[in-house]
Amino acid sequence: MTGVRHLVFIFIFAFLGNAWSSEITEITKPAQSIEELQTQLESVLTDMHVPGMSVAIVDRNGPGWIAGLGKADLSNDQVVTSATLFRIGSVSKGFASLSILKLADEGKLSLEDPVKKLAPEVWFENKWEESDPVRIVNLLENTTGWDDMHLREFAKNPSIMSSLETLDYDHSSRISRWRPGTRMAYCNSGPAVAAYIVEKISGKKIEDYVGENFFKPIGMQTATYYQPIQELTTKLYYNDGKTPHPYWNLLYRSIGAVNASANDMANYLLFYLNRGNVHGTQVISADSLNRMEVPSSTWAAKEGLQEGYGLNNYCTIHDGFVYHGHDGTVPGGLTVMKYIPNEGIGYFYSLNANNYAAFEKIGEIIRAYITRAKQKPPIPPVVSLPDEVNAYSGWYEPNSPRMELFYFLERLMGLAYFHFEDNKLFVNSLGEMKSTFIPVTKTQFRYVPLNKSPDPVPSLTLLTSNPEGQFIQLRSGLITVKRIPTWLAILEMTMTGFVLLTLMSTLVYAPFLILKGLNKKYRRPAERHMRLWPLVAVLSLLSIVVISMQSSEAFLSRLANLSAWSFSLFLATIVFAVASIASVIALWRAPKDEVRRSIRVYSAMVTIALVISTAYFAYWGIIGVRTWA
Repeated sequence: MTGVRHLVFIFIFAFLGNAWSSEITEITKPAQSIEELQTQLESVLTDMHVPGMSVAIVDRNGPGWIAGLGKADLSNDQVVTSATLFRIGSVSKGFASLSILKLADEGKLSLEDPVKKLAPEVWFENKWEESDPVRIVNLLENTTGWDDMHLREFAKNPSIMSSLETLDYDHSSRISRWRPGTRMAYCNSGPAVAAYIVEKISGKKIEDYVGENFFKPIGMQTATYYQPIQELTTKLYYNDGKTPHPYWNLLYRSIGAVNASANDMANYLLFYLNRGNVHGTQVISADSLNRMEVPSSTWAAKEGLQEGYGLNNYCTIHDGFVYHGHDGTVPGGLTVMKYIPNEGIGYFYSLNANNYAAFEKIGEIIRAYITRAKQKPPIPPVVSLPDEVNAYSGWYEPNSPRMELFYFLERLMGLAYFHFEDNKLFVNSLGEMKSTFIPVTKTQFRYVPLNKSPDPVPSLTLLTSNPEGQFIQLRSGLITVKRIPTWLAILEMTMTGFVLLTLMSTLVYAPFLILKGLNKKYRRPAERHMRLWPLVAVLSLLSIVVISMQSSEAFLSRLANLSAWSFSLFLATIVFAVASIASVIALWRAPKDEVRRSIRVYSAMVTIALVISTAYFAYWGIIGVRTWA
């Protein structure tokens, strides 16, 4: 499913390690022909060790290029063709939304219907249900407030289970953490509940309903939710491009299990570009497709922002062009489907390896080709900002985590400072030291990237009259940040810096400690435990990072299940807490007259850093974390 890499924040360091390879070949100009485009793509596959890919480029009049490149199976030298099936991950979610929209067109339900009304047997918890119920639109726009699927749900690999059985398997993630219909946080289980509602109303399994109402009329002749025979499909590989992944059936098939070829996806793109019309037959109304592309339930959408995450169809901006569509991630597979409705062009590609650097580079190459002769949308005029906007200046932290388990890291890494200057909004954060936004209205701003075409539409909204506090929604409403007091931001940054530097110094000091311990002249028994326990704590913390990094690609088998890896992670957090407490006791009990002052001061600093980090981890449930539970 989409953004598994975004799902597990603890894997960020691993992704940073391989996300931007020096092997990437810079493309100085867009390809001018299909032959040149193919050469560029094949170069990326070769240079970055990706076995193969499936690709389709279309305009509303028909396909421009449909192909397979590279190898589908390295063990038997099977080549990729335009008929080879690839896992498309969360691109599958679009069919859940289309099914709901079709039933709405038929008057059988409404996007505003509460889920409790249509499917009371599906468990979820929402303490605001009486005033702000979870509605169907929230399921598809990811505004339920639910936590994303827990790792235990990701790990379940059933071959046969009904939709209701899968929803009953582990429902503890479906608890609204804020009022539904306010913030967007990507949640895989929402569309799964929507798919069950389709089954209940239509009387057909979601796979059959989609097959009859969409796959068949659209012309997706080989698309399937189930595992195809080996000769028709590609194997999926780890980032090394050599080690194959086992087939993953996925607990909720409706959200990410579809296998489709380039031929299938070319027809799917044409379906969108022609507004639901396929060879003269209106498969779904144009109004429904228009609705699918526009969000309605976030605060930003309610205040007029038209771009964002619609009904499992979202807007992205690349080099001055606005695309709609979705992407998808499964273990060993990366997919994207995007199109520009006004220009009548679109593309699809899928890789059979988890190589994000290659994935991004291929997207740049294809987009440069399809837009090489296109006129960029006009840039809206700049408006003058009123003095009142200065009230929004200040520190903000993320307020809509995708997974609560990793919020402890997201809130620290996402801290940002917003301020206004020269009629512009500037955002300073760890991700970008100075992001620039230009006002389009008094509360909406468009992004101005460095060395690239400016965004033609707004993607940031200052939210007004919000009783819950002062909020800003950015990246077209995908991210919500909340204003925090300056003193709290400074305290968080100071404490974070103090903890990191102090604990790192322990590792730097460790070799000297060991060497001195071998020399009788420098042995001081009273100082031994004061030095030893902090080192044990820091080493256990380092092991947590290493285990997480080493498990990033294989998180389903290593962390989502009870394994030596997940148990080691659990044990490392316990050891960290115990060693931190032991450090406090060792410092407290050390005789003052037998410990050098410099050692006592340093040990006190390290111990304070350990106590701070242990308390923080314990508060967010990291101490004793069982990722498999």
